[in-house]
Amino acid sequence: MAAANGSSDLYSEMEVDAFRRLFPLRYHEQHLLKFVRPDARKLGNARDTTLALGAVASADGSALAKIGSTTMLAAIKMEVMTPTVECPDEGSIAIEFHMPPICSPLVRPGRPAEAASVISKQLSDAIFSSGMIDLKELCLVGGKAAWMAYLDIYCLDADGSLFDAALLSAVAAFSHLNIPVVSLNEDGRMVLVSEDNVQLKLEKQPVNTEKRKLKLNSPPFSLTCLLHKNYILADPTAEEESIMETAVTVVLDSSYQLVSLYKPGGPVHAHTSVIQDCVALAKRRVKELKSVLNEVISDMEVE
Repeated sequence: MAAANGSSDLYSEMEVDAFRRLFPLRYHEQHLLKFVRPDARKLGNARDTTLALGAVASADGSALAKIGSTTMLAAIKMEVMTPTVECPDEGSIAIEFHMPPICSPLVRPGRPAEAASVISKQLSDAIFSSGMIDLKELCLVGGKAAWMAYLDIYCLDADGSLFDAALLSAVAAFSHLNIPVVSLNEDGRMVLVSEDNVQLKLEKQPVNTEKRKLKLNSPPFSLTCLLHKNYILADPTAEEESIMETAVTVVLDSSYQLVSLYKPGGPVHAHTSVIQDCVALAKRRVKELKSVLNEVISDMEVE
């Protein structure tokens, strides 16, 4: 009898899986009628989120961020540059988002993913618009030397809400960043002062005497929502994004002020009340993400 029940359950699972593959929209809409999703989440709930700081030992700052299965690895490398004539007392930040073939079967080797350049631009807009980083803090010697921060973010698993996870990894990497010590050499050029070249420390006074953290002003966080009929789904998976194509991404800073809002087309109109609901969900999500980030920072300080 037990064997018969087991066979019946297996057959039912196969039927459900076949229905999900053949009629994905109907399958998801059946769940929406019950205000729940296939992964058992409520419509407004995000997936479990984790952060790990210092994921790349060779980087000056790094972080690994996971939202559900979506995984991002962010790494920052600092280099000394000559500041521009227009901004002689400011450093600079270059942001690049990468989607290697390992992250999704939809990304083909040798062909850059279209989403990568779009997300790179969105990340730059969010980070600079939020005022998270004062570029003057990256200045070493006015008009002569400043820091260039190269931020590279690699998508290791693309299971939806890519921008949200990428932005979280970027903020975490900047939170972990240690700005290196530099000194002037005999030619008047800036050189890094490492533990190996102690003699240099004795001969020349370092420009910055010790590694320091970068002060972050109200870091931004984001939440992507899918709109389908009268439903709002927070933090969609890749499957949900492929079926319900209208998305709204809300970016708020740590003070819950609106930084930006993206709605890249889609068949569903985003009325004022819908946008307000998305912003309300984003505020709740920012509170969660701030808590996750503060916890990992506290844990690292204790260690």
